[in-house]
Amino acid sequence: MASVLWQDLTAEELRVKAAADAIVVLPVASIEQHGPHLPVGVDTILCGGVCKAAAERADDVDVVVAPTLWCGMAEHHMAFGGTFTFDIPTYRAVLLSFLKSIERHGFHRVLIVNGHGGNIAALTAFLPDFARETRLHVEATTYFMLAEQALGPLLEDQKGVQHACEVETSMMMVLAPGSVREPRLSEAFGALDRAPRRQVVSRHRSFREMTETGVVGDARRATPQKGQACLDACADALADLLRAMERAT
Repeated sequence: MASVLWQDLTAEELRVKAAADAIVVLPVASIEQHGPHLPVGVDTILCGGVCKAAAERADDVDVVVAPTLWCGMAEHHMAFGGTFTFDIPTYRAVLLSFLKSIERHGFHRVLIVNGHGGNIAALTAFLPDFARETRLHVEATTYFMLAEQALGPLLEDQKGVQHACEVETSMMMVLAPGSVREPRLSEAFGALDRAPRRQVVSRHRSFREMTETGVVGDARRATPQKGQACLDACADALADLLRAMERAT
């Protein structure tokens, strides 16, 4: 099977993809603290891995997966160290530059796939700008929200993805074997009832106010078998979305 990754293709091969009206998947993520047991690249590794797996599964759709944008909106993690963050104008400008580059190469359809909760509000706010400032058909999703119903039955203490948790730790055991600091797993848990929720009155909160460990959820529940099941659920949900996008546009 030919690679689905933009970075593996030649310019000529990408021109062929554009001429065939391929869908460009643009993964967006973050570099941020993930507790004592996981590297800061979790969101970037997982989002890129899910997008690649989904594109390979949707082999009836012409798809190319762009390189993952590894920095996002992560001010709420800065207090722990190890984190990069954009401000809103910079994030918007970077994403718009990426989209305009994709457009100039002749592509028409882009699916932004997000792998970090802190990006959700910004991406939703940017979509009207992208529609106004490009001629692209742009859709956006967050992969773990897309797969939420499928993930729930796979988990022991959670209904979905939290942070540095049962899900993310299990998936890292599959997509980045050896990256989990297993001797630190005994420390890798935080109160589930402190997870961020939609509030009637909003204010900025650091993760320091929610958890001392940097973890929301319980990574002690993680296993590679659970990680593969979660990866399959996320990739299948995203592949289904790509097929729906192909039928509709």
